[in-house]
Amino acid sequence: MSIGRGLVRPFQAHAVASNLYRRTTAVSGSLPFSRSSFCRRDLCRRQFGTRPEETMAERNQRVALYMVSVALATLGVSYASVPLYKVFCQATGFGGTTQRVLAEDVPKDLTPAVDGRVLKITFSADVNDELPWKFKPQQNSVKVVPGETALAFYKAVNPTKKAITGVATYNVFPPKAGLYFNKIQCFCFEEQRLRPGDDIDMPVFFFIDKDILSDPAMDHVNNITLSYTFFKTGEDEGTGEADS
Repeated sequence: MSIGRGLVRPFQAHAVASNLYRRTTAVSGSLPFSRSSFCRRDLCRRQFGTRPEETMAERNQRVALYMVSVALATLGVSYASVPLYKVFCQATGFGGTTQRVLAEDVPKDLTPAVDGRVLKITFSADVNDELPWKFKPQQNSVKVVPGETALAFYKAVNPTKKAITGVATYNVFPPKAGLYFNKIQCFCFEEQRLRPGDDIDMPVFFFIDKDILSDPAMDHVNNITLSYTFFKTGEDEGTGEADS
């Protein structure tokens, strides 16, 4: 009888365990401490850094906040990069960017360099395809000595029946000359609005810094080309008659 009682107990234990398993799976649909459950939680923690008790909605919200933060940071950098890029170009002459000098900041003792070599400044003009203007320099070139101011003109014509606004981009060639090319007055500093049929002359008042003579990289540069390209920025709606 002792043997019989010993054999019954294991079967009873198995029956209790089976009953517990069925009750658990009936409530949760799966074994709460299964191997696959532990694996999924471990993978979630390693990939997303989530807590085991974190719900899918909470994870989605946290990821969404992270993506919005990245987008805002990228947008902020892009806005800041534009003025920073302009400052960098003007400070270094990068890409042939010329310098801008306010009239009150022009040295009062600005005079042509003694025994300075003569530089030939050639003028170039272009218009973007979307802008129906005619644009050209009034002179092909001028000759200057570093430290000497010079005045040149460009002509712009609006042959259409609408008032159009445009802005000019600019650079010089060779690009390294941009560091010494100083503009005091230029139509490129602001947008230009031409009414229907307008035909205007636009000035460029500039000088070449004397420091160009002491730059070994500029020793063999005797010709500098100043180029402008006009782009359309706006157009007036209406009948096309000239403004009064």
